[in-house]
Amino acid sequence: MNKINSFEELQKIYEETKTVLDIRKAHNAEDFSGKGTTYKREILICGGTGCKSARSDEIITNLKAEIKAAGLEDEIYVSITGCFGFCEQGPIIKVTPDDVFYVHVTPEDAKEIVSEHLIKGNVLDRLLYTEPTIDQKVKTQDEMIFYKKQKRIALRNCGLINPEDINEYLGEKGYLALGKCLTEYTPEDVVNIMLESGLRGRGGGGFPTGQKWKFAMGYDDTQKYIICNADEGDPGAFMDRSILEGDPNSVLEAMAIGGYAIGASIGNIYIRAEYPLAIERLRTAIAQAREIGLLGKNILGTGFDFDIEIKYGAGAFVCGEETALIHSIEGNRGEPTNKPPFPAEKGLWDKPTCVNNVETLANIPAIINNGPEWFRSIGTEKSPGTKVFALAGKINNVGLVEVPMGITLREILYEVGGGIQHGKEFKAVQTGGPSGGCIPSEFLDTPIDFDSLTKIGSMMGSGGMIVMDEDNCMVDIAKFYLEFTKEESCGKCTPCRIGNTRLLEMLEKITRGEGELEDLEKLQTLSETIKDTSLCALGQTSPNPVQSTMKYFHDEYVAHVTDKTCPAGACKDLMKYFITDKCIGCTKCARQCPVDAIQGKVKEKHVIDTAKCIKCGACMTACPVKAIELV
Repeated sequence: MNKINSFEELQKIYEETKTVLDIRKAHNAEDFSGKGTTYKREILICGGTGCKSARSDEIITNLKAEIKAAGLEDEIYVSITGCFGFCEQGPIIKVTPDDVFYVHVTPEDAKEIVSEHLIKGNVLDRLLYTEPTIDQKVKTQDEMIFYKKQKRIALRNCGLINPEDINEYLGEKGYLALGKCLTEYTPEDVVNIMLESGLRGRGGGGFPTGQKWKFAMGYDDTQKYIICNADEGDPGAFMDRSILEGDPNSVLEAMAIGGYAIGASIGNIYIRAEYPLAIERLRTAIAQAREIGLLGKNILGTGFDFDIEIKYGAGAFVCGEETALIHSIEGNRGEPTNKPPFPAEKGLWDKPTCVNNVETLANIPAIINNGPEWFRSIGTEKSPGTKVFALAGKINNVGLVEVPMGITLREILYEVGGGIQHGKEFKAVQTGGPSGGCIPSEFLDTPIDFDSLTKIGSMMGSGGMIVMDEDNCMVDIAKFYLEFTKEESCGKCTPCRIGNTRLLEMLEKITRGEGELEDLEKLQTLSETIKDTSLCALGQTSPNPVQSTMKYFHDEYVAHVTDKTCPAGACKDLMKYFITDKCIGCTKCARQCPVDAIQGKVKEKHVIDTAKCIKCGACMTACPVKAIELV
């Protein structure tokens, strides 16, 4: 690849490739000119972690072999791409320009796709998605209700371009925003654009990005740093990982823009070592950007120097907090420190530092290219733009969605998400990860933005959205999140280290049927103390799941401590197995019981000794006539 020496050269590349990228005619062009092999079709195959685990690499291999056998390698290009978002339907492939969207594809389907679709022009109905709202097969992505209310900004290139080929990113306005900033705007101009856009940090706190950049710009120093926080650790969250896997260059470009704005020449991407695919694609993107002069010295001939290093985290949740993250990069224990001073004044190596998360950065090139007014026209007044959510749990359409701020929970869950699995009743949705709260059905029409979620006891967080149905026990859910935050506490401050341990012990006591009414008051009092006195946001928000479930599902807590029952039937220690009159005395249950808790003679009704029963469920599984019930 040739080095790009000026903004004019970069603009020329875009002008020459943008008209052909719909069917990727320029894949083999060494000079970015679009004069390479002219492909009639391209097959885009999801290369995200989820689809790769479902053998999408084998699909690529088989398709290439079948295409070569048919003598079509000069007409059809097979390309990986980032996550399409519809993870429930993976592996996914999309045929362009036919605009055909195939789901649940297997490596064995490759032969028929080539012989029937690519050669004969027959769309394979069996691989099309069945839209449940109309109970019909649909051919295109645009026909799916999952995508209809989405607006992709941070995910704009995921599922569209090959993340391992910088040529394709350049063809989608890649690095034009950086070139514009370096040649047309002063650093102050760039900061003002961010301020005018109203972009707020997508990592959890929602702090205005432009304000953070302005603070860092205002401190004079010989060295400053931009850090990308890719330490995504919320249970059920995979937004940042998918962006890095599907569009790594958008983050690199944004970091360079941020570096120019605040006066930094070095960027660090702090990413979990357990994200190998994201790391691999970041390495590729960084190497290619350096090769063509978009990272390194004298970028685009402007005299601006900026380069990026990757730093690996060991998976500590607390390192998502910016001061703990900075300490980890420095080789120290990942523990937070009191603020002020904030990192913008005294951060990495005691130098002014800006820390932005992946999704925040992914928005920035689009804002520069389209203008702050465009971004503000999306979403709400105080929460402009879109938000990426990872839909998980008891939802039909598990996956990654990007929707305008202000959309309601009901729209996300029942339209984009396709409703609750198995026709069950919706009970709650957890937003904001372990730091967020559980939102009940009465708030389904709440608009999704930073302030609205805070008002009802939850938070935006990084974007995890875990859906629960009637079978979930909310006391058990609170216990689950407390188990997580207790384990992830760095232990530096007593309120978090000891307080969360005591909270968890009380919840465990309640779910064992040993709780008392006064324990509920203790839970509330201790939660407030932990929030008010903890050092960092992990401790300050860790009681949120407890407080929100106690507020909205108080009757479940009362049932656990007064009736010693779990209304949802989820708490194992409160369950009782009972043998009904259907029992035929076959003795199978007794023979399977590991603790000899079942007594009875052959052909007579058996009885379970509930004191000895360990509630393993082996008897229920063994019973041939379903005579054992759980009460």
